[in-house]
Amino acid sequence: MIKELDVVVLTEAIPEAGLEAGDVGCVVMIHEDGAGYEVEFTTLTGETVSVVTVPSQAVRPVGHKEIAHARLVA
Repeated sequence: MIKELDVVVLTEAIPEAGLEAGDVGCVVMIHEDGAGYEVEFTTLTGETVSVVTVPSQAVRPVGHKEIAHARLVA
């Protein structure tokens, strides 16, 4: 179960928010017992890129053997 402040991985792109599948964010709010989440996506230096509400199937928990990958954002 995903909880507030958990780090999650986006499973689908959200082009209007400048987000790609694989982007990593932090859950800041849980909606309707986990039906959806408010997730903040930041740069590696802490600047907020986007805060979006996504359905539960659009994010997943990070895996123990995963590593972050950097990309430029507009």
